[in-house]
Amino acid sequence: MNTTPVALSLSAHMMTMPLTISSLLVHAARHSGDTEIVSKRVEGDLHRYTYRDAELRSRKLAQAIERLGCAPGERIGTLAWNGYRHFELYYGSSGSRRVLHTINPRLFPEQIAWIINDAQDRVLCFDLNFLPLVEKLAPHLPGVRHFVLMTDRAHMPASTTIPALLCYEELVEAENGDWAWPEFDENEAACICYTSGTTGHPKGAVYSHRSTVLHALASALPDAMASSSADTILPVVPMFHVNAWGLPYSAPLVGARLVFPGPHLDGKSLHALFESERVTFSAGVPTIWLGVINHMKQNGLRLSTLKRTVIGGSACPPAMMRTLEDDFGVEVIHAWGMTELSPLGTLSRLKAKHRDLPPEQQHRLLEKQGRVVYGIDMEIIGASGEPQPWDGRSTGDLVVRGHWVVSGYLNRDDSPLQQIGGQAWFPTGDVASIDADGFMLITDRSKDVIKSGGEWISSIELENIAMAHPDVLEAAAIACHHPKWDERPLLVVVRKPGRELSREQMLDFYEGRIAKWQIPDDVVFVDEIPHTATGKMLKARLREMFREHRLPGV
Repeated sequence: MNTTPVALSLSAHMMTMPLTISSLLVHAARHSGDTEIVSKRVEGDLHRYTYRDAELRSRKLAQAIERLGCAPGERIGTLAWNGYRHFELYYGSSGSRRVLHTINPRLFPEQIAWIINDAQDRVLCFDLNFLPLVEKLAPHLPGVRHFVLMTDRAHMPASTTIPALLCYEELVEAENGDWAWPEFDENEAACICYTSGTTGHPKGAVYSHRSTVLHALASALPDAMASSSADTILPVVPMFHVNAWGLPYSAPLVGARLVFPGPHLDGKSLHALFESERVTFSAGVPTIWLGVINHMKQNGLRLSTLKRTVIGGSACPPAMMRTLEDDFGVEVIHAWGMTELSPLGTLSRLKAKHRDLPPEQQHRLLEKQGRVVYGIDMEIIGASGEPQPWDGRSTGDLVVRGHWVVSGYLNRDDSPLQQIGGQAWFPTGDVASIDADGFMLITDRSKDVIKSGGEWISSIELENIAMAHPDVLEAAAIACHHPKWDERPLLVVVRKPGRELSREQMLDFYEGRIAKWQIPDDVVFVDEIPHTATGKMLKARLREMFREHRLPGV
């Protein structure tokens, strides 16, 4: 007699609700309806309203988009700063089954036109100070059917070369808001962000509703950005740069108060807004914080409410972290990500086992790019194609996979994914190590590694040491040709205003801080270092600038 138990499948009895972006704003309006959204407008004044107001106006905007004849799946482009109207477009576009396409206005006009045409934007919404730019672009955008100036009638131009220019406020106020957010497949496209395109044309990363909501949930976790309803969040990172690292989604998810700085991103304006609006949490790239720190030091200022900030986009120099923490009482959460990761990959937060470590050891951990949150996994792959040990010493090419990692690019058939161990992984282009506790450290971009006599030298480590010098404003390390060693490091330095710093003094600063063979062979001083439109150093341009540089003794 057969007594083998028969396995029976058991169906779950759970409600099924699609993870749509509109659900985040509906939740905020219902449960945090009177929480403020504050915006420093392009027009110069300060605008205040609530999540309840934002949800209603986003519904009106969705009605207006339908009235313009935009079909589901069509793209709505934006050239806009961080503000409440841009926030409404985040929800009114994606929530109505259109696809939001945020465009970086700092790119070259030809590049912007190429991106808009590649994405096939049908509506282009833009802030008032981008009117001259859009007037130049419009003749080269044959697919754009409607141009919308994001202002009210009082600020509309008396004349413009843009045909049938629409007024954003008139479009919104013409609707009654009697409209319900639709439910649809959570895997539909929600928004498009293009890579910065330092070489060749930028590539479009298309995020889904599901990936965006999961990203928002993960980013708010305690070991990530630790956002809560007690926070006042000011995203310095632009809403056109990988959706402001997801903060316009995670803030309504937790019911946090939002403060948008508009185009006012200088150190003086940001510090004033931090203080007047009692901001507790912010996020931005290192160059932004450099401006804030310099303004505070020059004017003897403090930060009375800001408790923590996420710094990413490029490696945060340890000296900057120490300054913010020791001098101004701001916890720095070092983070790493990229457009293809929506962008969150890792954040540096200590585990319970690290609480009793000496402060210096804690700092060394926190200076790394950090650990993944649930939803992302990573490996480092050696030259043989095999995963490397997580020992904090072995390095390799960093690959990732996860719920908000792209599998391809818009309008491209070729997949960037690599098959490793029977799984698909995305190659990041970074070289990294991972320690036994999962802390990842970016040692370089694969294209920026300096290979001297067969040994790798980390350009990031050289830059971090230089940035610790009190007379250095910014530094970049690049490879320079050497007839014997193939490559040797060249340090490019911007001095702080009014400071004197010689080549010999800079090189002496490396003594005892790094192995002698890794010390740069030469130092050149420049007025500024070129950056991408998102604040990253353009090392390719530096390498071209100093391609003929002769190192001492060569």
